[in-house]
Amino acid sequence: MTNKAGKGKKGTIVAIIAGTKADTVISFIETIPLKLSNQVTEIILDMAANMGLIAKKCFPNASGVTDRFHIQKITLKALQEIRIKYRWQGID
Repeated sequence: MTNKAGKGKKGTIVAIIAGTKADTVISFIETIPLKLSNQVTEIILDMAANMGLIAKKCFPNASGVTDRFHIQKITLKALQEIRIKYRWQGID
């Protein structure tokens, strides 16, 4: 967990949580005062379903955004598959 407003300086890293099990992450996040967790407005998530569950349960006022790395990975994979498909058809 990071604080984007910290811009890499002291206070940017809020927590490093081992694992991705929803119960483990939620139990840690619930130790953060409710007043602070309600101030979170945006969460950058990977595409795992459990991350969406964590976000909804722990940060109800925040909107979720899928992280750029995973979007790029899926997009490039799809483009590669299309490129290979058409290469074998003599179009490439």
